[in-house]
Parts: sequence; C-alpha cells; structure tokens
Amino acid sequence: MVSPLETVIINLNRMGFFAFLPFLLTSAIFYGLLRRSKLFGEPEKNVVVNAIVALTAAFMVWAYPIITGTSIEEYQQFFANFFFKGTVATLVIIVGLIIAGMFFPEGAMPATLQDKLKGKLGIGLLIFGILIGFAVLISGGLSPFFGISTETMNSDVIYSIIFLLIFFGIIAFVVWITGKEEKKK
Repeated sequence: MVSPLETVIINLNRMGFFAFLPFLLTSAIFYGLLRRSKLFGEPEKNVVVNAIVALTAAFMVWAYPIITGTSIEEYQQFFANFFFKGTVATLVIIVGLIIAGMFFPEGAMPATLQDKLKGKLGIGLLIFGILIGFAVLISGGLSPFFGISTETMNSDVIYSIIFLLIFFGIIAFVVWITGKEEKKK
C-alpha cells in the first residue's frame, strides 16, 4: 500500500517539481552571497537588484546542461544523493552534539564550543569538516564532474580510501592534541 506522502512525492516528480528545486537552491545561495558581500551596496536598499542578479545567475547555471545537451536527470540524481548523504552526515554531528550536551551544565556548551573552536583546534575541525564534505561529494556521485573516473574502481575501494583518510586524520589530530598538551607541561 502506498502512503499519501509517497503518492504526493511521486506526482510532484512526474510534474517536474524536483527539477525546479535545485534552481531555487542555487538562486537562494547567490542571493545570500550577494547580500553578505554587499556588492551592490547595502542589502536593505538593493533587494530587487540582488534578487534579479541571483535569479539570472541561477538561470545561467541551470540552463548550461540544457544548452550543452547534458541530461538534467544526472544532476537530479547527484543532488538527491548529495543532499541525502549530507543530511546523514549533519545528523551524525547533531546527535554527537546532543550527546555531548548531556555532560555539560545548562548553557555551558555553546560557550565551551566557542572557546574550543578558536585557534588551531578550530582550523583542524574545519579541515576535518572539509574532508567529510569531500567524502560526501565523491560518494554522492560528483567525481565525474571533476574528471575523476571511479567507474573502474570498486565502491569498496573508494569507501576504504575514504575510511583510511578519515582514520589517519583522526590519528594526526590526536597526536597533535597530545603534543600540544605535553608542551604545556
């Protein structure tokens, strides 16, 4: 038996709704970047200019596959995989923060995290986050867009390489932290 939500999603897919969502996301990202950069002046005074430039840039980005004859279904499949795996990675981090929050006094965790993320530890965590993001991109199917052919590689080999990179990154992080603590003594 098909659930009502599943029926709605299937019908939206038939109407091409999910092909439109990446365009909305792209235009929202461009709009946010234009507001933050203040390229056209104060964002409050140039809302229309920022919106028109963001929509035009998003149309240009999403017209490219159609103009070049590339199938949009490839992009849809990539984005579906990417956002699913990205959401799973984000949920793992959130669950970790929730578990860590159980051991901190009320209200102390944000201040503690802010103090810890300053300096080299923050840079290390940023690099670790970038590696996780890169792993999500590769496992989500972005490698052909960068010219990296993973067709000849078995998926087990790719996952093993990603695991080893994360494993060695964790070891390097632990060695760096313990070396830092020994210098303090």
